[in-house]
Order: sequence, then structure tokens, then C-alpha cells
Amino acid sequence: MLRAINERTVLELVRRLGPVSRAQIARESVLSKPTVSQALTNLLASGLVREAGRTTGGRGPAAVLYELNPRAGWVVGIDVGRAWVRGAIANLSGEIVARRDQRSRTRSAEALISEIGEVAHGLASEAGIRWRDVTFATVGSPGVVEPDTGKVALAYALPGWGRHGVLESIQRELGTKVGFENDVNLAALGEQWHGLGKGVDDFVFLQVGTGVGAGLVLGGALYRGSTGAAGEVGYLPTSDGRVDPGHRRGAVDAVAGAAGVVAHARALGMRPPLSAEKVFTAARRGDPTAGRVVAAEAERIATTIAAIVPVVDPELVILGGGIGTNGDLLLDPVMRRVGRLTPFHPRVEVSVLREGATLHGAVWTALQAAQERLFRKEGATG
Repeated sequence: MLRAINERTVLELVRRLGPVSRAQIARESVLSKPTVSQALTNLLASGLVREAGRTTGGRGPAAVLYELNPRAGWVVGIDVGRAWVRGAIANLSGEIVARRDQRSRTRSAEALISEIGEVAHGLASEAGIRWRDVTFATVGSPGVVEPDTGKVALAYALPGWGRHGVLESIQRELGTKVGFENDVNLAALGEQWHGLGKGVDDFVFLQVGTGVGAGLVLGGALYRGSTGAAGEVGYLPTSDGRVDPGHRRGAVDAVAGAAGVVAHARALGMRPPLSAEKVFTAARRGDPTAGRVVAAEAERIATTIAAIVPVVDPELVILGGGIGTNGDLLLDPVMRRVGRLTPFHPRVEVSVLREGATLHGAVWTALQAAQERLFRKEGATG
């Protein structure tokens, strides 16, 4: 048991600091040099760690440097949305070596599950590996996985996604170890890994697109709540008391999501065909009616932020999603309105990862699971 703990400690430091020497690992871990040496010997034998050259320019003999072996495992991240299925494959060091983005086949759950398999296996082929060499895959989608039933709840944007057996069907399609997570939660983790949330202990990722949702990182960790539904801010009430009796769509979703933007544009006389993207494009060209729609959308986003910040007191709110990333039109009015609505004034910024936030989070989550699986399989038994 102690040996396994020591190897896990060393592996984590190599992952985080590599290329790194034995002496550096000993200093960072407070393990003895002989203990570090034995752990590295075992990790080298298992293939999880490899030599990465030697130190140069210092006094005394050059020291061997160690790093995670990037080809010890492979991970796949999949982002399933109403409009797009996005996928990426990465080696164990987190380097994305292939990516795919294609339009979602949302006519049925079966068609979408088949597309997930097509994207995932296509990525493995592009990376030049066999699918059986993929260690772990993470699939992100709208909705919340109910821990007791295994069903996906609140995923009304994807037809059939809430029926029994969807997750099992995805597992059969991929044929490897698969994890599932809410797409907005993954976007928050993606921002924490490679975006604006890096190094920020308390932040909110507010996604505004087809619907509205929030990923909450509190104390440096993702907060899911008692049932996994933390951050479902699309279900916050609005001042007009709007309620969907079937709860298929929350009040904030209905007015601030893409359908709400289109409905408002129609009500003001904009002519079809319309989409949220077309409304924002028209506003950017100076169309006064589209400008009114965008101004109302900024107010709705600001009101949502004002409802969140007194509860969790974040340092930062990151705007994401197909609507939220229109920072040139939204950021200034959102910040002004937040300033008027509440005495709490977190920084508000637009995601630098944009549509890739969820995908980055899916890859990061798969990496954590893959490293744990590989360690249990090889490191602790080597």
C-alpha cells in the first residue's frame, strides 16, 4: 500500500512538473531520494514515465529528467449539442492530436449515438491508433445524469436523450471505459485547465446558447450539488412569473436562450428566416431592431448574473456559448447592468476557448480518469 502511495505521488509530480529530476521530486514530495528512485524505476518499467534528457548548465554532474510518457495512453473527449458534435483525441500529456466538428444528427437518439461512435472512431484513425488503445472517453451533453437511475434528466434539447438506456447505448457504441458529464460543467473545467479560470479558485462559467446554464467552480473544485443539478440557472424564475408546466424549459432558458432571442426579434418585426446568430450579425451591421433585441438579451444575461453572484460570490464570471461569446456586443452592457443591479461586482469576461470549452473539459476529465486507470493497472502492480 505504501509503495503504491509513493508511486502515485511521484507520478503526479512528474505529470505536473515534468520534465523533472529525482532531486526536484524529492524536494516537492518530502519523500526520501531512495524512495523516489524506486518509485521512478517502477514507473519507468510500467511505461507510464520516460526519460526526457538531462539538466544542463548547472554545477556538478547532469541529472536525468523524467516526464509522463504521452503514448502510455490515449483519451477522447466528445461534446454533444443540439447543433454540433465535437470530438478530440489527446495523448496522456494532454496534447490534442486530432479534432472533429460536425453537425448533429438530432432526428433521434439512435442517430446521435451512432454519430458519437463515428466521430470517436474517426479520431482514433486520424491519430493512427487502434480504438482499443484508447484508455478513457468522456462524453458531455446537456442534462444531468441521475445517480440513482442512470437516466439523463433535463436534456430536452436532444430528442430521446432522457429515455432509459441512452448511456448504456453510448457505452456499447464506444466499447471502452466511458464517463458522462453535463456539458456546462465540462466547459467550466475546460476554462480551469486552459482558459480564463486557470488559477481562479471561485468562478462561474455562464453558457448562453440553445439554453442557459452555469458551471460552478468553488474553492478550486467543480460544484455539482446534491443531485448534480447545481448551475441549472435556466430554471431560475423571471419577473413575469413564466412557468412551463412540464418543466421542459426553464423561464430563463425561454427568454434568454436562442429561441427567446428569435421570438423577440419576430415580435419586433424582423423577417424570417431568423436565428440568434443572424440577429447578432444584423446588430453588428447597425440594424436598429436587431440592436434592441441584443440590448434586451444583455439585460437578461446581466439579471441572471445578478441572481448568481450573491449566492456563490465568484471572483470571475466567464460568458460562453453561441450567444454569450458575442462579447463585442454584450460585454459592456452586461457589465453596466450588473453594476446597477447588485453591489457585488465580479469580473465578467468572454471565454477565450469559445466553442471549444466543453471539449477541453471533456479531454481534461478523461485524462484524470485515464491516469488513474493506468496507474491501477500498471503502476501499482509493476
